[in-house]
Amino acid sequence: MSTICAVSTAQGGAIGIVRLSGPNSLSITDQIFKSKRTIADAPGYTIHFGRIVEPGPTPTTIDEVLVSVFRSPSSYTGEDMVEISCHGSSYILQKVMSLLIAHGAEAAQPGEFTKRAYMNGKMDLSQAEAVADLIASTSAASHRIAMTQMRGGITAKLASLRDQLLHLTSLLELELDFSDHEELSFADRDQLMTVATDIEAEITRLTSSFATGNAIKQGIPVAIIGAPNVGKSTLLNQLLHEDRAIVSDIQGTTRDIIEDTFVLQGVCFRFIDTAGIRHTDDAVEQMGIERSIKAAQRAHIILLMSEPGVPYPDIDIRPDQHIIKILNKSDAFQALHGQGLDWLQSELIKCVPAINNDDVLISNLRHKQALDLALFDIQNSIQSMSSGIPSDLVAEDLRQCIAHLSEITGGAITPNEVLSNIFSKFCIGK
Repeated sequence: MSTICAVSTAQGGAIGIVRLSGPNSLSITDQIFKSKRTIADAPGYTIHFGRIVEPGPTPTTIDEVLVSVFRSPSSYTGEDMVEISCHGSSYILQKVMSLLIAHGAEAAQPGEFTKRAYMNGKMDLSQAEAVADLIASTSAASHRIAMTQMRGGITAKLASLRDQLLHLTSLLELELDFSDHEELSFADRDQLMTVATDIEAEITRLTSSFATGNAIKQGIPVAIIGAPNVGKSTLLNQLLHEDRAIVSDIQGTTRDIIEDTFVLQGVCFRFIDTAGIRHTDDAVEQMGIERSIKAAQRAHIILLMSEPGVPYPDIDIRPDQHIIKILNKSDAFQALHGQGLDWLQSELIKCVPAINNDDVLISNLRHKQALDLALFDIQNSIQSMSSGIPSDLVAEDLRQCIAHLSEITGGAITPNEVLSNIFSKFCIGK
């Protein structure tokens, strides 16, 4: 196994950190780090002050640094690790990197530290993916979902389902082993059906939670819909506290979708300003109107805007969508002057799904796809049991269900290309 290194902090900060992981992390560091003691002899979870020195006829001090030592297996990756904390100069960071590489380290690929943590059993695959979600979280709600997943919330839920499925499968297979003894019965079909139905209900709940989990992760989509010139762009600018959208008295000014996010009480909302809906012969404006209708179809919340004397636009609304009607330029609401925004923000919060701290929400598309397949398998097994299908065929559906659930945590054999795709989305240094 090679020893990898990477800059793990963003550019521009006062402090920068370079990480190493692998069997030669300590010895490589010793070749460029000068201190009162060698890092190779240092115990884990200790910090040492010293200098990074470029070797040569005239050794040059690059920076004064702190070096943190982490010993295998008690480190993030499960390997020997070193973190070098230096000043945040891009020159210093790149110089440290080049010295480490010159002495035998390799530049890490995106996500390679977390990939090694997974490969070394420090976390399962769903927890590893949660690390990336935690880094990308932009609100308290998305942070909470990522933390629950990283701490094993999904892992525990799936482990419980897997244990129940294994129990069902073992009873059916035991029945097959003793099929010659008709007087013996190991699997009560009514009891099996009850357990299988409970499993189906839980998998259904998890798949259904994806709509909420993904919306919170990406930002709850809010489409601002209305006729031209009723104040949609003005409202967007007021909510964002900036001139994000062009405001004009000319009808049809907004011809394309404008999106931006706004965090309210720990929840990220993704606002979508759309073209005014009206009949028009302008081909370009009509394209914008069609995009508006599609945006409304995708939205979790629709802000339906009008003004006195102007009817609300007639659009198709799904039962699961929330509609907030806004009568702009009225006594109660005037977007131009910010009047009524407190009421609107309160209404937006009411539309956010209630989430308990112990709720497990699915926010990862890969997890959703695996759960959909598992749901198909458990439903097949239930139908087979109802129809009196032989036990071996029922057991095969249950095994497929277990396999698809295991794909989420990486408990089953996961192809290398799947792992590469997952960790390629991570930042370098993580």
